[in-house]
Amino acid sequence: MANTESALKDVMSSIEGAIGVALVDYGSGMALGTLGGEGTIDLNVAAAGNTDVVRAKARTMEMLKLNDTIEDILITLTGQYHVIRPLTSRSGKGLFLYLALDRQRANLAMARHQLKRIEAELEV
Repeated sequence: MANTESALKDVMSSIEGAIGVALVDYGSGMALGTLGGEGTIDLNVAAAGNTDVVRAKARTMEMLKLNDTIEDILITLTGQYHVIRPLTSRSGKGLFLYLALDRQRANLAMARHQLKRIEAELEV
């Protein structure tokens, strides 16, 4: 099992095109840990803003009476991909990983696969 710091380092080293990553508490909108993003993206602002995205999607699913869970949320920009992956472990309830990728350098399918692996190994 990986702790927060080693999981964030794993994201940045194993995912091609990674710009920055954050572990976020979507109850408070606070980043519990960040890595990368320097000069490109303010990960604390992204953490707070994407908390609203996760909350809105969860509310919508509830209103639609969808008995399902969010695997990940993808936001596609012209120059970046942003991937939001809620943690599924009992200790990770209420948390999500946020990953910003350089669209020119990233392989989205591989990034999602790696993020899923890292999320499964993360012990919070």
